Amino acid sequence: MSSTLLEVTRAAHEDVERLERLIVKDLQNDPPTAKDRLYQSHRVRNNIDTIIATTEKLVEIYEDKDNARKDEIAALGGQTATGINVFSAFYDRLKEIREYHRKHPTARVVDGNEEYEGLLNEEPVIEFSGEEAFGRYLDLHELFNQYINSKFGAKIEYSAYLDVFSLPHNIPWKLKSTRQYREYMENLLEYLIYFFQRTEPLQDLDRIFSKVEAEFEEQWANGQVQGWGKQGQENEDDPALNTVIDLDYYSTVEDLIEVGPEKLKEALAALGLKTGGTVQQRAERLFLTKHTPLEKLDKKHFAKGSHGPRQNGSTAVSQDINSLKHVALMEAKMKKLCDLLSKTIEQTKENVVKKQALTYEEMEQEREEEETQVDTESDDEDQQIYNPLKLPMGWDGKPIPYWLYKLHGLGQEFKCEICGNYSYWGRRAFERHFKEWRHQHGMRCLGIPNTKNFNEITNIQEAQELWEKIRERQGVNKWRPDLEEEYEDKEGNIYNKKTYTDLQRQGLI
Repeated sequence: MSSTLLEVTRAAHEDVERLERLIVKDLQNDPPTAKDRLYQSHRVRNNIDTIIATTEKLVEIYEDKDNARKDEIAALGGQTATGINVFSAFYDRLKEIREYHRKHPTARVVDGNEEYEGLLNEEPVIEFSGEEAFGRYLDLHELFNQYINSKFGAKIEYSAYLDVFSLPHNIPWKLKSTRQYREYMENLLEYLIYFFQRTEPLQDLDRIFSKVEAEFEEQWANGQVQGWGKQGQENEDDPALNTVIDLDYYSTVEDLIEVGPEKLKEALAALGLKTGGTVQQRAERLFLTKHTPLEKLDKKHFAKGSHGPRQNGSTAVSQDINSLKHVALMEAKMKKLCDLLSKTIEQTKENVVKKQALTYEEMEQEREEEETQVDTESDDEDQQIYNPLKLPMGWDGKPIPYWLYKLHGLGQEFKCEICGNYSYWGRRAFERHFKEWRHQHGMRCLGIPNTKNFNEITNIQEAQELWEKIRERQGVNKWRPDLEEEYEDKEGNIYNKKTYTDLQRQGLI
């Protein structure tokens, strides 16, 4: 029944509206764990991609380049070659519908909402390595090995590499002109993009990079790119000084061969030397210029019609400048991604430092505990605790037994303002706290002795008013610590200060 173009158009609009409602319904749910939140983001991303693909098909239908839609609308209106016959078109359509139901007598109406509702519980497949721990950490070990085995890198630990990989401006610009560095930067940028797309699928990376490119073009034109300065502009004045290959970093001809035949050819052309021969011959010819000035080289090494290094060098140098600009742009994109992933990078550093103190068995055990902890957290949040009597919660997060609640009076909460509004659960704990240091310290701060007269007093104002009444009744304007201050020995006996001091001097306590 959906063979007609108009029916296909209607079904496409319906699918788009259902997917939009599904996205809204999915985003209204608050995921309990980070894993569920990541699943939700990928579900929404997949639905958005489906909407985009469906919308593109609708645009093609409405453009109607082959006039199929126009012809179908005309046919529905009864337009034929002989004229307009509405009834003929109507009965033809009715006959087609009856024929369809005759061939498919068991056909039933399928509720598309049920099919789409199942997408809410879908868990998309997201590829993460074990080191990435489902998007919590970065896995830069391959790039780290590439860094420490390169000429622009240094022999450092992996934890130190996590501090410096996002700071390419500290590397001299001459080392960045090598193919080795360009390949390293391409691999690093490719990994960060792939990781960012897996962990933040709802972010528009194209829009972010377009903004980065606009800012980069302005900075490059003004020579304000960090780590590059105005190298590109200076190189235009002297092409011989800025070939792609810097011979200071190559000690033998064999090392120079690794650059490749095309780079050797470009460097020789920039210097006005012959570019033919094998890779070995090109490398030997270029290596001669490391210790020998061009004016002292034999003329047989120069190309025909060449009078110096400036001839035929402008094209190669412009290509070199574009290559350096491309590397600088990759650095700018990489720095932007590092800013967006700053929290993940910090967590990776902490994880690496923590793992250095663990054995393999301990790391595996910790990983299993984290996985089980995530599962139990989600299960516990789904289960509602049945507590109709509103009993206090125990150490395991469940209500305490009712007999224990009645025995100790744990259901009653007593707050003491003198103790800083500290709560005591149960009558026994409340009575015991009057002899604890917290209450004694609070009374001492108020300038009131902690005597039995102030038992059951928890309000500061009431304690001060009672103390004033006691002083008026006794006719004393000053507190007598010798008689009224209480001391407690190891056995729990209470004495005033004078008695306690006398017994202590006699060695009886």
